Amino acid sequence: MQLKPFLLDMWLDNYEHTTEFNLAASTGPVWTLNEILSLASDEERERFLNHKVVYGRPAGADGLRAAIAEMQGVNFDAVQILTGASEALLILFWLAAEPGANVILPQPGYPPFSALPESLRLETRYYAVRKENDFRIDPEEIKRLADRNTKLILLNSPHNPTGATISDEELDGLHEFTSSRGIQLVSDEVYHPIYHGPATKSAARLPHATVIHDFSKAFPLSGVRTGWMIEHDPKRRERYWNARAYFSITNNTAGEMLAEIAMRHRNIVLGKTQQIATQNLRLVDTFMLEHRETLGWVAPRGGMTAFPWLVSGENSRAFCREAAEQGILLAPGDCFEEPSHFRLGFAAMTERFPDALDRLGEFVRSWSAANMTKA
Repeated sequence: MQLKPFLLDMWLDNYEHTTEFNLAASTGPVWTLNEILSLASDEERERFLNHKVVYGRPAGADGLRAAIAEMQGVNFDAVQILTGASEALLILFWLAAEPGANVILPQPGYPPFSALPESLRLETRYYAVRKENDFRIDPEEIKRLADRNTKLILLNSPHNPTGATISDEELDGLHEFTSSRGIQLVSDEVYHPIYHGPATKSAARLPHATVIHDFSKAFPLSGVRTGWMIEHDPKRRERYWNARAYFSITNNTAGEMLAEIAMRHRNIVLGKTQQIATQNLRLVDTFMLEHRETLGWVAPRGGMTAFPWLVSGENSRAFCREAAEQGILLAPGDCFEEPSHFRLGFAAMTERFPDALDRLGEFVRSWSAANMTKA
């Protein structure tokens, strides 16, 4: 078994600890441990500080599961807590890896979407999220890719890195299609409910859909390494439970407690993410208009990332490398197999975000002038 190089994490690890302005981050605004605990009641803080550092329950802490079930409008039993959405993806692709099976995935997409099934020798089929189509997710294209060997169709809405979304009506139609054919429909919703256009509902409302979510994106607490799945099918839940018992046994129990506090105070946590994302996206919109001769973009409809491109069509890696040397971190598009693009995160930075765009603007102007001289 071979895993292809994780170019995105390699790039971020090389630059994000030393670059002044991080515009590559896919998360929301940073929270400190003290800020999270300040949301808690005295009883919750005492419980956190005095809890026993031992194995937790394989399905996750009851309190966290109950809080998630309340948010998602599902039964308690439908919630499985995991070590981030990453473990959920590993479990789903592992269980789908039968001889001759195929899975249908977005392109571009978060790199493990493709790396995991490829390593498990699953046939991977891709539907394109194209700038020529304003990054629309096309349900009809997805349906055309499916056949009797399709085990799983993966949606990511809001989508990383483009910010694309799928409407409730389109999702309902895909759910009807997959249900009638025995195909598992998986909805990765780690950016839900952060929207900049019409808000959409979680797929948790659909009886045959599987939902992945976590505390790393819309809930920007990536250090707790906690995520969850919503699954209405008890037989599937049993298989997930068994798989995670082999992979990670149980969760980070301290992380689960912090996650429960954030979930029970989700109006504050998600409200902060939405506020920062909204106000910063307005600045990005103005910035892109000012630099439209060099940069193209489609405004994201949800989430905290955009996926601009170089109008020249050249590979963006050199552009991103020189930007990093000027103190601005972007993620090159070849990390997502779209070389002319780059990912720009706009919700991790707060007060200094305007300064970051000013520095990026200076760099874009110098880059454009240098390219004109070469021409």
